[in-house]
Amino acid sequence: MPLPQGYEVSSDPTRIDIDYVHRYLSEVSYWAHGIPRDVVARSLANSIVFGLYKTDGAQLGFARVITDRATFAWLADVFIDPALQGKGLGKGLLDAIFVHPDLQGLRRFMLATQDAHSLYQKYGFGPPPNPDRLMAIVKADIYRQP
Repeated sequence: MPLPQGYEVSSDPTRIDIDYVHRYLSEVSYWAHGIPRDVVARSLANSIVFGLYKTDGAQLGFARVITDRATFAWLADVFIDPALQGKGLGKGLLDAIFVHPDLQGLRRFMLATQDAHSLYQKYGFGPPPNPDRLMAIVKADIYRQP
């Protein structure tokens, strides 16, 4: 789905507003609440990052892909400014991610979501085959202060 007029997606890491991304992840998201800014900065430096912007340069959304650029990728930290959700911006952001040249021909592309299953299913995501083979170390409250 093309982005509505007046919006653009860029994978240029120098355009990312780290403070904006940190504020959303640490204060709004359900998956990274309380995450320290330095951890966010490190995660951006080690991922392919995608910013959603108004054509005036204001950042309105974000996603990152952790990948070896050959066989595997993990889509993470996807969000659109809450005031702009439901306008097709998330689909436009995902479309840009899935045509990125470094993310072609991957054997496995994964993500975790609490509430956007129907959106991601449109891009081919589904339950993993053989889920009994998957394992994880999960520290869900790692950023929460006592």
